[in-house]
Parts: sequence; structure tokens; C-alpha cells
Amino acid sequence: MKLSSKADNILSQINSKTKLGDLRKIAKDIKKDHELAMELWSAGSFLPRQLAILIMDNKLLSQDLINKLDKDIQDHPFNERNQLIDWLMANQLSKDKKTIALMESWKDSPSAIQRRTFWYYQARLRWLGQTPPPNTEELLSDIEKQIVNEKPEVQWAMNFTAGWIGVFDKKYRARCIGIGKNTGLYKGEMVSKGCTPNYLPEFIEIESNKRNL
Repeated sequence: MKLSSKADNILSQINSKTKLGDLRKIAKDIKKDHELAMELWSAGSFLPRQLAILIMDNKLLSQDLINKLDKDIQDHPFNERNQLIDWLMANQLSKDKKTIALMESWKDSPSAIQRRTFWYYQARLRWLGQTPPPNTEELLSDIEKQIVNEKPEVQWAMNFTAGWIGVFDKKYRARCIGIGKNTGLYKGEMVSKGCTPNYLPEFIEIESNKRNL
């Protein structure tokens, strides 16, 4: 794609020292500009793509376009891939009923990052303190059956969902702790100071105690 002078000018402001706060400031000035977002996305680099996500118009995010973005994201290293799809979920997909409906259809998507998004969104519904949808029993059954064999990026999101179910719904707490004990996922994993371990028995205990639940 031949870039406009506006896109070239913005790209010239982004370098290896650019932080997320800087991108947010640029995005605040631009507001919403889907055409420009697609130009920045076409540059192919991580930070311009993060900025592009911030200024996209979620009304124009069809399944076909998301599939194209998904294909492009596959070119990034593992951590960047997850950051881009999580950023898209938080800043765009979760903001519109149409894209929420798309996310809710991705549980069995052939795309691992779309499956990750399904599960991460389910976790998000719970950790934000909203009344969870009535699908907890179904989700836990799927987690118990599938988590061990899932791809790492999906596995983490499934585990995260089980963690927040265990925190906020005492009815399922022992079952969620049991998932962690049975799978052994993330047991003994080192985490940064102030971060909660992903191992479910520890995660649920720490986050429940924080909230006196």
C-alpha cells in the first residue's frame, strides 16, 4: 500500500523508544480514522499496528477483516501476537455489540488467537465485576476437557477464565482449584513482583483474599 503523507508523518514519530502512553496520545489527537488505521497496519510493524488498533472504527470490523488482521498477526513473534489480539479485543472488539457477538462465536474457531479471544473475553466479563453470563458450567466443562491439549496462547486464556470463575463464584471454586491441581499448569512458574501466579490454587487464593471473597 502506498502510504499517504499523513501516515508517513505519523510513522516518523514512532521508534523503538515509543511507549504505549505515547501511542495513546497520538491516537487521542487522531480520534477515529479507519482508513489511516489500515495504512498504519500495512506498515507491518508492532507499534504502528498497536496505534492502528486504537484508531480503527469497530463498526467496520467484519469477520472477513478480522481474519485478515489475524493472518497478519501470525507474522509476529509469540508475545507480540498475543499483545496485538488482546489489544484489539480490549480497545475495539469489546466495544460494539456486533463484534462482541463475533467474539462469542469463536470458541471453536480454527484460529488459535480467535479462540484465545473468546476465552479472554469470558474472563474479562468476570474480572470486571459484571454479572457473568449463564454459561459458567459449560465453560468449565470445556476447560476440563480441552485445556491440556490446547495451544499455549489459548491454554493461558482458558486458565485465566477458570481463575476468575473460582474467585467470584464460590459454587465453582473447589472445581476451579481442582483444574489447576489436576493439570499442574503454571505450577512453580516464576512471576514478577506484585503479579499473581497463574497456577490456579494460588491465583484463586490470592485474588479472593484481595476482595474478601
